[in-house]
Amino acid sequence: MGKVAINIATGSLLKEEIIVGIDLGTTNSLIAIVRTDTHQPIALKEIDGLTLVPSIVHFDEHGNTTVGNPAKELLIAQPERTIYSVKRLMGKSYKDVSRDAGFFAYNIIDDDTDALVKIQVGDRYYSPIELSSYILKELKKRAEHILKTTISKAVITVPAYFSDAQRQATRDAGRLAGLDVLRIINEPTAASLAYGLGAKHGEEKTIAVYDLGGGTFDISILTISNGIFEVLATNGDTYLGGDDMDNAVAAYWNKDRALWSDEGAKALRQEVRMTAEQAKKHLTNNESFEGEINGCKVTLTRAEFNGLIQPLVDRTITACANALRDAGLQVSQIDEVVMVGGSTRTPLVKESVQKFFGRAVHDELNPDEVVALGAAVQADILAGNNTEMLLLDVTPLSLGIETMGGLMDVLIPRNSKIPNKAGRQYTTQKDGQGSMRISVFQGERDLVKDNRKLSEFNLTGIPGMPAGMAKVDVTFLIDADGILKVSAKELRSGVAQSIEVKPQYGLTDEEVEQMLLDSLTHAKDDIKTRALVEAATEARQMLDTTEKFLAKHREFLTEEEITMTADQMRLLQEAIDAQDKDRIHHATETLNDISRPYAERVMDAALKDAMRGKKVI
Repeated sequence: MGKVAINIATGSLLKEEIIVGIDLGTTNSLIAIVRTDTHQPIALKEIDGLTLVPSIVHFDEHGNTTVGNPAKELLIAQPERTIYSVKRLMGKSYKDVSRDAGFFAYNIIDDDTDALVKIQVGDRYYSPIELSSYILKELKKRAEHILKTTISKAVITVPAYFSDAQRQATRDAGRLAGLDVLRIINEPTAASLAYGLGAKHGEEKTIAVYDLGGGTFDISILTISNGIFEVLATNGDTYLGGDDMDNAVAAYWNKDRALWSDEGAKALRQEVRMTAEQAKKHLTNNESFEGEINGCKVTLTRAEFNGLIQPLVDRTITACANALRDAGLQVSQIDEVVMVGGSTRTPLVKESVQKFFGRAVHDELNPDEVVALGAAVQADILAGNNTEMLLLDVTPLSLGIETMGGLMDVLIPRNSKIPNKAGRQYTTQKDGQGSMRISVFQGERDLVKDNRKLSEFNLTGIPGMPAGMAKVDVTFLIDADGILKVSAKELRSGVAQSIEVKPQYGLTDEEVEQMLLDSLTHAKDDIKTRALVEAATEARQMLDTTEKFLAKHREFLTEEEITMTADQMRLLQEAIDAQDKDRIHHATETLNDISRPYAERVMDAALKDAMRGKKVI
């Protein structure tokens, strides 16, 4: 039976289903499509004329969410309930972000583990995946309102340096928002597509993409050969952008006005920052700016502004030089330079980049929109509307292995290009574990029981070691013929084994379509289940570790500590039995807080013994 898309507002038939392109940004996000009449990509805008949606989520006392500009207005009034820059937390553990925890005004949970970071708002715990899904839901709702039709498929962009975990987290956020994420593509690749670079068969180019946003800077060096984009090098600074230009201007005006830095003058400081931003934008097309703050006149010339931001621009140029060095290229080998991000409108930035690369830059398209426009071009290719560009052969469904709790851990996401290779490191769960079962699955659901099992083998002969000590590399390799080879190797002993899985994995188009449909239908429940299973698995490991610790070091603990620990372990077990994710997180965190002081005490004692030449525990 064929499928027909209908515009629900007019009842008219749509020629093809709309697939949207989404730029999920650190500061702002937006959504774009390719128009069916002009075949040109456009960013969708509401009646207010704005295409950008601030990547900010606010929760009220009842857990209701507000996204975008209304949430931005609450940043100062309710900072602990207003989440920003969540993209920086995607796919990260607390250990990954602990150095920058002070940057965030909201509460990031330190559970001293490698588990994915959690954000506490009131008595609720949210993952970056959930928070990003609220932004994507807002974009989806916006597009449906403008286009008057249901949107269910998308291409989402990520920075070129995003890890596999960060890409998977972005994909999960899309699914939770009710979107089938057809492809995750690199932001510099999207920007290149927006300018039609790499559109022609046989075209070979080397491109530099200079991306200066509100809070971050990235430089990427790419090559395009026969429609294949390859990232040669990336560089940049995750804390450098237009906000720093505003701060430099505010500090310049503020140097003789002590009142503006008064801790009690929050609203005034905000006014200074907003006037500084206004001055920056005005000086893009004018030589001088005049304004007023709290009854005081302020002025700024473009020459003064350039002097203030020169050190910031110099840092970006240094990063460009480093990226070229890492790519093993000379400036003369760069064929095209693409400008991305609102801060590239600043004349000094454009002049400096053109001078460094010795050529004119591409800035014809709106730099705020160029990544989303490129994502829309990619979406149009996937929809089959653009036959000019090469679309590589891709994997029809995600491929992964079973991990603790029966979860599917994806190594190669669906729509990854073929040939492809991906790997990840795993470890043993029990002391002395001599073998590991590698079960290979295909599908889009979070639990392996809902996916299709392809094959299974045992990696045996792992030397007896404490739990967590063995390091097993699992690698998936898909060759040009679509044959999947799975190998596993224990790094300390060199023990290895591998299997081959036949091409196409024995599924018809209808079966693939049904699996994708099931993944969308159950996306919300699957994400909740995965979050619960991960929380429970982490909690059981905590209980096991604490039990072993108590058995070994009981004499170092007071009776009160032993009683408190036992009581909290019981509460944690009850939370696991009740299958309540937030309760499990809270109980795990409390057990961590109780055990940390005496664990540190035992470790200190062990170190003192070691210093005296005794055995370390």
